[in-house]
Amino acid sequence: MKTFCGRANPATGALDWVEESEEYDYHQEIARSCYADMLHDHDRNEKYYQGIRAAVSRVKARGEKVIVLDIGTGTGLLSMMAVTAGADYCYAVEVFKPMADAAFRIVKKNGFSDKIKIINKHSTEVTVGIDGDMETRANVLVTELFDTELIGEGALPSYEHAHLNLVQAGCEAVPHRATVYAQLVESEQLWSWAQLQPMEVDGRKLLPPPAVSHCAGAHSVCDIQLSQVPPHRFTPLGPLCTMFSVDFSKPVSSAPQSHSSSFPAQSSGRAQVVLSWWDIDMDPSGSIVCSMAPSWTYPDPQSAPWRDHWMQSVYFLPVERRVAEGEELSLTVSHDDYSLWYSLQPDSQQGMLSEAPPCRPCCVCQAHLVWTRTRFGELNDRQRTQSYVRALRSVIKPDSVCLGVSDGSLLPIFAHMLGAKKVFSLENSGMLKQVIEQVLNANSMRGVQILGIRPDQLSSTDLAGEQISVLIGEPYFSTSLLPWHSLYFWYCRTALVRLLAPNATILPCSATLCMVAVEFQDLWRIRAPCGTCEGFDVGPMDEMVQQSLDFRESHEAEPQPLWEYPCRALTQPRAVMTFDFLQCVPEQPIRCQGSLPFTRRGRCHGVALWMEYQLNDDIKVSMGLTRPVSEEGACEWSLHRKQGVYFFRSPWESSGDGRASVSYSFTFEPSIGDIKMDFTVASQ
Repeated sequence: MKTFCGRANPATGALDWVEESEEYDYHQEIARSCYADMLHDHDRNEKYYQGIRAAVSRVKARGEKVIVLDIGTGTGLLSMMAVTAGADYCYAVEVFKPMADAAFRIVKKNGFSDKIKIINKHSTEVTVGIDGDMETRANVLVTELFDTELIGEGALPSYEHAHLNLVQAGCEAVPHRATVYAQLVESEQLWSWAQLQPMEVDGRKLLPPPAVSHCAGAHSVCDIQLSQVPPHRFTPLGPLCTMFSVDFSKPVSSAPQSHSSSFPAQSSGRAQVVLSWWDIDMDPSGSIVCSMAPSWTYPDPQSAPWRDHWMQSVYFLPVERRVAEGEELSLTVSHDDYSLWYSLQPDSQQGMLSEAPPCRPCCVCQAHLVWTRTRFGELNDRQRTQSYVRALRSVIKPDSVCLGVSDGSLLPIFAHMLGAKKVFSLENSGMLKQVIEQVLNANSMRGVQILGIRPDQLSSTDLAGEQISVLIGEPYFSTSLLPWHSLYFWYCRTALVRLLAPNATILPCSATLCMVAVEFQDLWRIRAPCGTCEGFDVGPMDEMVQQSLDFRESHEAEPQPLWEYPCRALTQPRAVMTFDFLQCVPEQPIRCQGSLPFTRRGRCHGVALWMEYQLNDDIKVSMGLTRPVSEEGACEWSLHRKQGVYFFRSPWESSGDGRASVSYSFTFEPSIGDIKMDFTVASQ
């Protein structure tokens, strides 16, 4: 049986549906999963182990046999903990077949096959009885069904079903309860991810469309490593509020609910964003706590546990609201069975909520459906805007005919504001076309013509017989996954060659692929083998992940927002390939190779890769490093684009004396628009 998988095609800018074998989909799921991260999360594992020991002891103290139901068992780790703690029998439920198979092998390897039964089903399909999956209901419920938003993986319906059908009344539960916390803040950085801000171009204001400004936006959570948003980037307007708790040892409801917390505003400001996280109590007394709080809430931030499978949540209020210090406010969180959303109102209106709970935010302007949150942030970046405006100003003339090629870009509007004779913009997406037209209408502009066609479809007739004198791009394309996928701009330039005027200006005029070898502070954990976890051999899991990584293309770079994942440069950054947009895409591959010596001591986990674009002779914009690497190797990365990360199979210890180096080989394949790469590390 075959399966169709979407894959970005940098040569066409499209999402191609490629036929793969039936194994491909789950191999990708395993290879890019968070299983390794969870196994390396010692704080989580230790707290679960403590909670399980305590729960087993409480049941034994009542003189009962301990029967455990472990929902979402994964590797079987928690079930093995339970048996080791004295449980008489465990039913371990795992719906993902490759993972259930791995759990079976891990349980067998550790000698627990007689005490643990792996059930490869969704928990709502598990049956109880003599001929069922479970002989009897369990009296200890162990689960790990949580995501960054707590309930996004269907925890509430799973618990609801388990209490009705799979566990005894009054059962012990690990974790025992979860509590959600939230704080109302003002943050220019975070709010820039939610709304298009007014901007200035050559002394003229460009205003966002009213429909966008008044839109509540998309309701989905923005999950990030909040520890990397320092406290000076936001202003708390209220205290950290306890929003609600769920007791997992009692029947749980998945019905929609709302919970509110009232408080006086701590300071005056603009209420824009809610920062949220949760913790879980592993025992009824609350003495064993696993917290998702960001590091800056800790007395010693360095002591905060790092994890990527559970992060923190950012929610954007439906509307920005000015609040005065001392004003009584009520923050409300609502949830259905899979998601949360927040609203703010004066405390005097709190009584109305019982009659009409806040509706889930819904985008009606389309902008929040086609622009990602980081794309909003990129469009709102004033320094970035100034760089593009300065570059455009240097090439735009009164007789310029400009064509913009980027998805949902404002550059064509900038060109019009700078006095170009005619401006055209290609938008292959109908929704993006409508969003840009909203911006034009909101600013009473009629000088930009949006064409809903691809570059290879454009004709001289579409341009009213004009030749393009300035071709502009950021470049940005919504289908791009890795930094070099934006080389689609080069293919567009090549397709448009017949419509370009002699000596036409191409902006940017070139792109450069850059690299640096790095030591990650924590991100290495997501790809590192575990071996043993809390004393249990989980080697079969490591083997399964490696087999999935090897399933197709032995190794690839993957996209990561490196501003969220601190790393240290162990080599100097280097430009390794340059792509000349003044020329058409060549027919033959472009190859380069070389070596980069280690100049700093550390453990090299891999290579970071990014693109830089030369707008003109003087102006360059980087989609990776935004300033020079510090003497200690500290890196500062763009907040708006993801970089490529190529993880080495095993880390390399660098002495920093230059005697060891990273050898690299890159091949740009014009036929597919992608870059193949290979790295080796060796001493001289």
